Amino acid sequence: MGPILMALVIVSLSAAFGLVARQRFALLQVGQPEVRWDRVPERLKSVVTYALAQKKMPYYRLAGVAHMFIFAGFAALLLNTIILWGRGFFPSFSAFVFGHGQPLGMFYDLIKDIIASLVIGGALVFVYLRVVRKEARMTLSGEGLLILGIIITMMVADLVYNGSMLALSSKVSAACAGPAKAALAMRPEDGFCDSVKTVVAPLGAHVGEPVHFVWHAPVASSLSFALAGLSAKSLHFWAHAGFWAHSSLVLIFLNILPFSKHFHIITSLPNAFTANLEPAGRLPLVAKSSEELMTKVEKAYEDLPGAEQLGKRRIGDFSWKAILDFYTCTECGRCSDNCPAHKTGKILSPKMLTLDLRDYLYDNAETLIDAKQKLANGAPAADASAEAPAEDAPVPPERLDLVPNVIHPDVLWACTTCRACEEQCPVLISYVDKIVEMRRNLVLIKGEMPAQLNAPLSALDVNGNPWNLARVDRGTWAEGLGIPLMRDKPDAKVLYWVGCAGSYDDRAKKVARATAKLLQMAGVDFAILGDEETCTGDPARRAGDEYRFLAAAEQNVTTLNGYKDQGGIKTIVTTCPHCFNTLANEYPDFGAKFEVVHHSDYLMRLVSERKLDPRGAVEGRVTYHDSCYLGRYNGVYESPRDILRAIPGLELVEPEGWNRNRGLCCGAGGSQMWMEEQNKDRVNVKRTLQLLDTGAKTLATACPFCSTMITDGVKSQSLEDEVKQLDIAELLLESCADERSNKPKAAKTKKTSAKPEATS
Repeated sequence: MGPILMALVIVSLSAAFGLVARQRFALLQVGQPEVRWDRVPERLKSVVTYALAQKKMPYYRLAGVAHMFIFAGFAALLLNTIILWGRGFFPSFSAFVFGHGQPLGMFYDLIKDIIASLVIGGALVFVYLRVVRKEARMTLSGEGLLILGIIITMMVADLVYNGSMLALSSKVSAACAGPAKAALAMRPEDGFCDSVKTVVAPLGAHVGEPVHFVWHAPVASSLSFALAGLSAKSLHFWAHAGFWAHSSLVLIFLNILPFSKHFHIITSLPNAFTANLEPAGRLPLVAKSSEELMTKVEKAYEDLPGAEQLGKRRIGDFSWKAILDFYTCTECGRCSDNCPAHKTGKILSPKMLTLDLRDYLYDNAETLIDAKQKLANGAPAADASAEAPAEDAPVPPERLDLVPNVIHPDVLWACTTCRACEEQCPVLISYVDKIVEMRRNLVLIKGEMPAQLNAPLSALDVNGNPWNLARVDRGTWAEGLGIPLMRDKPDAKVLYWVGCAGSYDDRAKKVARATAKLLQMAGVDFAILGDEETCTGDPARRAGDEYRFLAAAEQNVTTLNGYKDQGGIKTIVTTCPHCFNTLANEYPDFGAKFEVVHHSDYLMRLVSERKLDPRGAVEGRVTYHDSCYLGRYNGVYESPRDILRAIPGLELVEPEGWNRNRGLCCGAGGSQMWMEEQNKDRVNVKRTLQLLDTGAKTLATACPFCSTMITDGVKSQSLEDEVKQLDIAELLLESCADERSNKPKAAKTKKTSAKPEATS
């Protein structure tokens, strides 16, 4: 096939890729160090589950199946490419064990023949999505079509190569199939004959045989029938064309990857291996105490080159793993297609956030690499006595603030931290941590945050709740229930953590009372903290105000561990998914380690143990809204539904396509509870309309924030007299209470009392 030409193709194109890969690796090192090589078995499992088995691809069925065909094709045909390269040097090369007559060889021929056709089909699906359907979530660029064209050409070239060789085997019977080698040597076409025979041999075709169907090459042999009418030399030309097209396009394709979204073909496996293995609800730790944080803040104000930054201010503040995320983005748009902010017209698009950071990185690659190398080599900081740069002088890329120069502030403040983007991303890119880290820098170093957050976050300092209501009133919701305080019963093993909403919001108080009554009904020996409880700090932390979070955490951890030391508090039950997530996933960083259970799981446990017996009928159609911090963050999807299914007379219906891990956010997370939305299209209204489309007359929740937002959504449609919003605990209590009184009845529509204005 031409050893010199093959060597030239392999060496030159591999060298070209090596130069680009070297630059991309150097750019990766612009990021901060981060350990992602621990827990190897778990990381390998992540690779198998998400990169190889492609668990998330079928979330979009048509595109997912098409992509899996293409991925399987590239995996299976890698060996075929190696065989073709080998034939460039040794025409009969078949990787030793894959030759004709060997079972493994024929089996592999069958697999690659079929898979090549599936790859073509998969690529054509994406051409359809880009050209005909024009899928809005995708980046519809010429680059994508170019890549698809190369993929299709490679597959067609391989089939043409095999089909031409099979057809050619019968065309040269007269010239090359004589009984004696001497006769062949005498013919002027003997070089041509030798070429034909050595290349045909690995296919299992014999010179002189008529065109026929080959079972282990069904597509190629079928193609050979269509090519049978061509002359021998034409077939010879097309065989060589197919061979060289496939052999060289593989390496040309490889060189295009680092400059395109298809770089993920190389980076998706390492990105899956280095994915975050910590609980989804655990944000990166900034400092172990408020005192340590203040020390870091003071140093960060100096803003010297190479100094530790709090949060992410500049591109080099991100870790190498974050940069690997940027490399790996496939531009499929699944993240933005499921982002509640983006779906309601906000400026935030998770895809564009990643691409804007990636493009800035690429556009300034050489400068960033040079600056990093100088810093690594001990280059001195700028001389203070040197002449100051002109005011209009451009800021070096490594010193440029990302916000607002690359990322608009509204992009960050539109995020509800719902994790829909991360749930949908097939290559495990993280977004919430990057957004919160940029918020942290704005709040801690620049003192910038939306004005609407000043009052609720400042209220945490004064009264320990974002509504700034009196701390001494924190336990008044429980009046008349006879619930003991932990200070009076320090050995109580179960703590009911009520949270700020359950303590102060009039609507959430009813949920707290319903939960407490169910615990009492089940005989659970529990207590509450009353005014010893303070906000967990979740709203502050998600807003980037790490100092206020640490202050709240330190106070609560001291209280919780104090009772633990007295033999109490083994289990914490809470109705708020935000409190649940913080207590379960973040407080252990500060020494508070308890069994933390959301009330949906705990109540379902009591039902399964027959300590609660819901026999009273609650008639009607009910739909359930998944809380992001309960579902996507902590995987609690079934317990709330199981509780509802256990209630007689209740018909559970689901919002079509928008439930469980695709359930739309209520719009309150990430401190959005205390902020006005950026436009008139509100997330909670959109979500409420999805729930109402089910025809349900009761909208069930398991989160006080969701309850508030969905209730407001119902009011926005003037349906509060027709549709009720209830927590799962209220529905369960109605069933259990009705059974005790032996008077089954349907739930009555109840008008909620006023809640603090800040909750809306």
